[in-house]
Amino acid sequence: MKPNIAAARDALAHLDIDENPVTLKQKSRDFFWYSPVLKARMDHIVGDFCIAPRNEAEVIEVLRVCYQHDCPVTTRGAGTGNYGQAMPLAGGCVLHLKHINQVKEIAPGRVIVEPGCLIKDLDEACIADSGQELRMFSSTWATATIGGFIAGGSGGVGSVKWGALRDLGNIIRLRVVTMEEEPRVLEFRGEELARVSHAYGTNGIITELELPLAPAYDWVQLAVGFDDFMEAARYASELANEDGILLKLVTPVEAPVPYDYFQRFTKHIRREQSLVMLMVAPHSMDGFETFTKRFAGSEIVYRSDDNDWDRNPGLIFEYGWNHTTLRALKVDPTITYLQVRYAHPDYLEKIAKIREIFGEELPQHLEVMRENGKVMFAGLSIVRFTTEERLEEIIRIHEDMGCMIFNPHRYTLEEAGRQMTDQQQLDFKREADPKGLLNPGKMISWDEPDFAYDTIYAYSKMLKAG
Repeated sequence: MKPNIAAARDALAHLDIDENPVTLKQKSRDFFWYSPVLKARMDHIVGDFCIAPRNEAEVIEVLRVCYQHDCPVTTRGAGTGNYGQAMPLAGGCVLHLKHINQVKEIAPGRVIVEPGCLIKDLDEACIADSGQELRMFSSTWATATIGGFIAGGSGGVGSVKWGALRDLGNIIRLRVVTMEEEPRVLEFRGEELARVSHAYGTNGIITELELPLAPAYDWVQLAVGFDDFMEAARYASELANEDGILLKLVTPVEAPVPYDYFQRFTKHIRREQSLVMLMVAPHSMDGFETFTKRFAGSEIVYRSDDNDWDRNPGLIFEYGWNHTTLRALKVDPTITYLQVRYAHPDYLEKIAKIREIFGEELPQHLEVMRENGKVMFAGLSIVRFTTEERLEEIIRIHEDMGCMIFNPHRYTLEEAGRQMTDQQQLDFKREADPKGLLNPGKMISWDEPDFAYDTIYAYSKMLKAG
């Protein structure tokens, strides 16, 4: 160990510390292996020790001690993200927030919770207490933490109604601890939330969240089949524009992905059938059925309230968002994926063009979202991976067509987003993390402000393999 890291470790040894090589490696990883590009570059990454603080006071102690000894700190929830955002590129301390997990208050329209709470536990607590539920959550609902979702996510189940996490109103308040000689505890609302939401913990540690709630429903989960994928996409678009039908998920998936990779569906569909996976409020089912009958080629192949399948497919949202990719990877570990923004209003035309260009190399998986009140599509396209060079060519073709890529084959904030500095986050990092010790290597604008984005960023202090 480097002397400063060893000193920090020794000073924190009275806390819940883990130095076991096996478990430390596990706690130093997320789902970066979704990307063959990241797996080739990051598979060796491991922290020097892991601390699991039990309250905010211990978080402050860890940050104070690590600041004193120049020890990097990388915060982690459950590690279900897949950009490498929770991986300690420079080693040091992994700050595991699993113990800081209490639901502190549930009130009409809002909940206050600590970051290490599992999303599933939070959602179920809100439903049991008040008949309210989270507006949106990741498809890794059962295993992800709410703090990790806010710090690393962008949208999810519920985004068809509520838009993206960073849209106004989707986060009420965040409580954040800085990494300075004497850490401060700050609270952010309104415009200030963008300083630390989706910042990968690069400029502060979230220790409490206040989030909005919506009425809870026993959502009817459905799959509607189509022989023509573009008809399925048009159906999804028009259904999402039916304001009287309350939806929580609208997910078109192109054939043969459902047949090949959704193993509990295989007996019940044809290989040439594309599916639209749906969550519909019970009181909207009459409107939904009326609407669906307008599409002559549609077939309701599954509905959770009228199901005689021998093997229940489980939660329908676990076939959407990044669970689609996960299910595909379990069958074919050579595939990967892209994240694409198909903006309003010409998203269907762009999707059709992409299909024409790439065909079976890029099976489509779409998620309906709202952006500035307008329906749009997020693409999480399956990629039949061959080489990094071909992957880069696929990305360039999308970008040349005006389809923005949020690149899951990059580990930095900027490259996985809009390839530009987020000035608000950078300015706050200068204030809250003056030594640059929080999750180092993930914010290019801190390390190389003149980076040209013409190649993959290589963090100069990344641990060397072997």
